[in-house]
Amino acid sequence: MLNKTLVPQSVAREIQAMIRNGTLKAGEKIPSQRGFSQTLGVSRASLREALLTLETLGLLKTEAGRGTFVAAATEGANGASGHMAPWRYSDSYSVFDVFQTRILLEGEIARLSAGRLTQMQLDRMEAATQTMEECWARQDLLSNVEADLAFHGTIVSACSNAMLKALYQTVRDQVTETQRQPIPITDPERMRHSIAEHRRIIAALRNNDAAAARSEMETHIRNTARCAGLSP
Repeated sequence: MLNKTLVPQSVAREIQAMIRNGTLKAGEKIPSQRGFSQTLGVSRASLREALLTLETLGLLKTEAGRGTFVAAATEGANGASGHMAPWRYSDSYSVFDVFQTRILLEGEIARLSAGRLTQMQLDRMEAATQTMEECWARQDLLSNVEADLAFHGTIVSACSNAMLKALYQTVRDQVTETQRQPIPITDPERMRHSIAEHRRIIAALRNNDAAAARSEMETHIRNTARCAGLSP
């Protein structure tokens, strides 16, 4: 299970580095999956997962019948394409449904986690938020999202309701995708607001204020959804 999670992440990180250092240039077609997987020394399944992640982040773009290309960066925003990728889970749940579920689920999880987080966990959340900010500044989009996932995951780990924690794990893939999905159209101002929202959530949890923790989390997820053009 661990390898299935880590290998695609490592591959995505390697390809992101190739894009950032110019080995793969904007508009360049990605090599065939068979050849590219051999070059990188990974399975085609791991490569496909990595490519899907990078496409969601706006670093790659797939064109029907032509292949996958390095996306051109939009001026003045970030290193991504400025266009959101197709929603990966459209055959089961809409992105609207997932954001709506996140508001209900993570809001309640935040409420139930208030008063249960250790100092180490709160410090971990502070560090994750700082990492998000630093990685956005240098356009390491993968690490930015990974730090975001760590932030939310720490809150879930402290939840007092075992069933809610299990429900979160059940939908974690879809939740993760909503954290990646808006990145290509996220401007620096929205990222600054998102970082500030994280810090308000931490403050509410640090103060053991369950109602504020829920409210701040719900606001944060709604604002992220609005960035994606949705109002759940």
